[in-house]
This record gives sequence, structure tokens and C-alpha cells, in this order.
Amino acid sequence: MRGKDPAYPIGRFKSPAKVDAKARAGFIQEIAETPVLLRRAVERLDDVQLDTRYRPGGWTVRQVVHHLPDSHLNAYVRLKLALTESGPTIRPYDETLWAELPEARTGPIALSLDLLEALHRRWVAAMKALPAESFERIYQHPEMGTMSLDQMLALYAWHGPHHVAQITTLAEREGWV
Repeated sequence: MRGKDPAYPIGRFKSPAKVDAKARAGFIQEIAETPVLLRRAVERLDDVQLDTRYRPGGWTVRQVVHHLPDSHLNAYVRLKLALTESGPTIRPYDETLWAELPEARTGPIALSLDLLEALHRRWVAAMKALPAESFERIYQHPEMGTMSLDQMLALYAWHGPHHVAQITTLAEREGWV
């Protein structure tokens, strides 16, 4: 089993001081692989398992699955804003409230799995088409401060595997695998 903290089974995010071309390519690859890893993590789970919280007080597996496209759609829009505006201030969203909306609590996960897959194909294509200097562009996050696209890339390369690990460590703990 991975890390002992079920909230952060792969550890907390650590922003790299500098991102070079090799690291950037690795981050983009992580983002490209996330939909496949998520689909594998949930493909054999039934509704009872999907409605199990990955930790006490945490979201259900279903909510985690729906959270990923919600979050990554926001990240994709932030990328586009940073590329087309000068240091825009982005609008955060309350992920906890989004996770409590009826479709996130009870909706079929296939919708979010398909959305995440399509979104990541588009997001990865957009990032691969950019020259290196574009990743220096920034946006202002009201809670996290100034973020470069390289920092955002590192964050979301961690974010997908972070949530997939919450699901897979729960499955291991419960003996579902």
C-alpha cells in the first residue's frame, strides 16, 4: 500500500522551483494518462463501492470521479485565459459544494469518465502545440497567488494521480482488487 494518509496517498503537491522541457513533457504525459488510470481504477466497482467514502469525512469514489473533470475543465479554461489575456485573475470555484450537487453525488460515472477523456485529449493537444515560452505566462489565483502555466501543469500532473490513488488505495484497503 502507498502512503499512510488516505487523503494524500501519493503525498502533498510540491511545486517545482523550475520546470525544464523534460519535466514539462513528463507532466503533459501524466495528464494524458490520467483518464486511462481513472477508468482502470473504477471499471470493476459496483454502486455500493462507488458510494463508499475513500476516507472518513472524504468524498465518495463517485464524487471523486465527478470532481476530476470539474477541476480539470477549470484548469483548461485557466490555460486558455493565461494564453489570451495578460495575467488574468481567474475565478475559483467551491469544489466541496460542486461535489455535493445531485449529479456529483448520484450520477453515473460514465459521463465524467468520457468527459475527462475528451477534455484531456484537447488539453494535451493544446499544451503540446505551445512554444516553451508560453508556459511562463501567468494567471492570478485569488487563493494561490500568481501561477505560471508551468506551475499549473505540475499541479494538475499531480492532481489526477492523487485522486486515482485515493480510489486505488481504498480498493486495496477494502480488498476489492
